[in-house]
Amino acid sequence: SVLEPDTITFNSTISACEKSVRWQKALNLLAAMGQKFQEPNTITYNSAISACGKGAEWEKALALLAGMGQNVLEPNTITCSSAISACEKGAKWETALDLLTTMGQRVLEPNTITYNSAIST
Repeated sequence: SVLEPDTITFNSTISACEKSVRWQKALNLLAAMGQKFQEPNTITYNSAISACGKGAEWEKALALLAGMGQNVLEPNTITCSSAISACEKGAKWETALDLLTTMGQRVLEPNTITYNSAIST
């Protein structure tokens, strides 16, 4: 019998792509999840958004954040912090501050990483 990757396998692999700044591969794996009938979760998106941020692909990170709603997933503090960090790398301070405001509207508590990323922009 052939072993099929599950959500945990995809999450681990996308996280490895994030750590090695291979954002394109991370996005390819996220897309492949649908082909394998695996549902991405918040952890999946956190890793993919962070991978895009590390690759200075802030627009792609924000597109992923917006796409979470299509999958009926709620972003958490880590998700928003990763998106804010991506904006920081793209020198998009206004967008970073908008995301920080949105966190308050979603009743998400910013943490030290969130604030550091927002301040760095």
